[in-house]
Amino acid sequence: MLLGKKIRMERILNRRTGRTVVVPMDHGVTLGPIHGLVNMREMVNEVARGGANAVLGHMGLPLYGHRKYGRDIGLILHLSGSTVWSPDPNTKVLVNSVEMALKLGADAVSIHVNIGAEDETEMLRDLGIVSVAAMEWGMPLLAMMYTRGKKFRSEFDAEGVKHAARIAAELGADIVKVNYTGSVSSFRQVVEGCPIPVVIAGGEMADDGERIFTVIKESLEAGGAGVSVGRNVFQHPHPRRMMKAINRMVHKNIPVSEALALVNPESDQG
Repeated sequence: MLLGKKIRMERILNRRTGRTVVVPMDHGVTLGPIHGLVNMREMVNEVARGGANAVLGHMGLPLYGHRKYGRDIGLILHLSGSTVWSPDPNTKVLVNSVEMALKLGADAVSIHVNIGAEDETEMLRDLGIVSVAAMEWGMPLLAMMYTRGKKFRSEFDAEGVKHAARIAAELGADIVKVNYTGSVSSFRQVVEGCPIPVVIAGGEMADDGERIFTVIKESLEAGGAGVSVGRNVFQHPHPRRMMKAINRMVHKNIPVSEALALVNPESDQG
């Protein structure tokens, strides 16, 4: 691995555990100023204090990602986007470049690809273009790979998810983000078929806190490399506590019961 890429990867992946906790904050382009991300600076500070390895977002995020005090937090610049107002929100287009990510001080870049969507071919082409540029500049690449098309029974089906993860690896990504497939055994198939670190998406805000912790625990048991969880952190009533609990699950393997105790408002560990 190129030295520059190796150095940057260690700002995203914990060098001791080989795992990561990423908080995506790219929702402002897709959905607008949703709850939890109205004040980006405040939320970056909250998740940094909670122990996140990195935050991920568009060009506005570097304004807040460099905190100027406290512990550093990795910055992943997201290069693609679409909005809910589009005729087809699954069509992601490039809105930034690897070169600009370097100028903005990013530690990695990311791109979103929807396998099975009408414009899959264009998104795969963009993934290849970004991957080559990232290799040339020694910039780590995280690929968000989702199975969203008529041929898939479910976005969480293991056959589709493991294929999507493998595509990311084959086309040069360094980390891949996918949906959790629902069980340790099925997600193990995804991990075993992918030679790069696999992290799970958090999805929409969960009503049941225990469920999100259980999913994280199971993904790690299957060999997963961590999480990329947004709304279940920044829309939680206690984001810093939630972040601390997830961090300790990923990097210290605490049980679900201990994670639940950490987010309890009466806990003195916030």
